[in-house]
Amino acid sequence: MGILDVFRPGGHPYTSGVILAAGSGSRFSDVAGQKQNTVLCGMPVVARTIAAFESCPLIDEIIIVCREEDVASYKSFPEEYGFGKIAKVIPGGKERMDSAMAGVDSINDKSKFIAVHDGARCLITSEMIEKTLRAAYKDGAAAAGHPSTDTVKYTEDGRTILETVDRTKVWLIGTPQVFMANMYRAAIYMAKKDGASVTDDCMMAERLGFKVSLVDVGGENIKITNPEDIYIAEGILRRREDMGR
Repeated sequence: MGILDVFRPGGHPYTSGVILAAGSGSRFSDVAGQKQNTVLCGMPVVARTIAAFESCPLIDEIIIVCREEDVASYKSFPEEYGFGKIAKVIPGGKERMDSAMAGVDSINDKSKFIAVHDGARCLITSEMIEKTLRAAYKDGAAAAGHPSTDTVKYTEDGRTILETVDRTKVWLIGTPQVFMANMYRAAIYMAKKDGASVTDDCMMAERLGFKVSLVDVGGENIKITNPEDIYIAEGILRRREDMGR
């Protein structure tokens, strides 16, 4: 019996998608917020991200965490794009952890699982989300990613190779990262209390000894970080369209 069976036999536990779109995009351009709002094949990056969560049957509500100046714009998305699952649009904090905490504090009281996702990972699909969610329903927590295909080197000074890491044991992790709601609350509040330096949500869970399952969603789930990533994303979307996906 998996965790899913404990909550709702024959169905799925109430699940909240928290989309983080409050980053400054400093590596993308000098214009803060441009990354999420860049039009990609006719639709803004963050709208594409939301659309994938909207179409996933296991997502019951969507919380958008964005810059304060973008709140009004994102509140127009339900009418503009026909999104029906957006429950709240709220301003984020200065750091990613602050934005994630604002998101988790805004989910529905009946939510049992939280799927945290970077708004700039706009190539995520409904199928990838569902695959990650089902792993989390079974194991309590899961993260989307894929095994490394590159040779991995370890260095301490950023210039000199100290050793070659066994790449068969290395994964590249993206989002969504999905957790039981109470697990995630405990992890993020303890990380905040301890002043922990973390680069993703899994690290917060790992600090408390929670196990996170790995879910291979392939290498297309890239994050729009640099301007050239837009061209890569366009190529992937066109390929999907040609394949009828």
